[in-house]
Amino acid sequence: MDFEALANKHKDAVYRQMLRVCGNREDAEDVLIEALFRAYRYLDTLEHPEAFRAWLARIGRRVCWRLKRRKAVLPLIHLSQMEEEGFEIPSTGPTPDAQWDAMEMKQLLESTLQALPEGNRRVYEMRDLENQPGEKVAEALGISPAAMKSRLHRARVLLRERLVS
Repeated sequence: MDFEALANKHKDAVYRQMLRVCGNREDAEDVLIEALFRAYRYLDTLEHPEAFRAWLARIGRRVCWRLKRRKAVLPLIHLSQMEEEGFEIPSTGPTPDAQWDAMEMKQLLESTLQALPEGNRRVYEMRDLENQPGEKVAEALGISPAAMKSRLHRARVLLRERLVS
């Protein structure tokens, strides 16, 4: 079997398959090269040259899956190596001061929201906090869309005034 002729004939089609499997051009190129290398190494095991394309694609898919698994595990390996070497991994979460500030802000917002008139508060909660469409809010509360918009506007203005003062 002439490997070069088979590879030249089928490599573009297999590359397009690897693009779909791997998800990006760089990985697909690397996978195709590795698959071609493995196919060349084990060419004597291929019984039917007409099956070369499917065989090469299967090799490529396996290489791609291994690459994806390796990429998924790599951050964990780096973390464990850092821990073994005594490095502390900095927290990516908010600082305690930021958490406290956020909690205070939440309490302030909740108390200000509770101080709104019932109709305005309910419209504000459904529209801005629950992200419900205006038509559904108006229907659920038994008011017109215009009344819903008016109440929402008043709620926003009152909240802004109370939070700023």
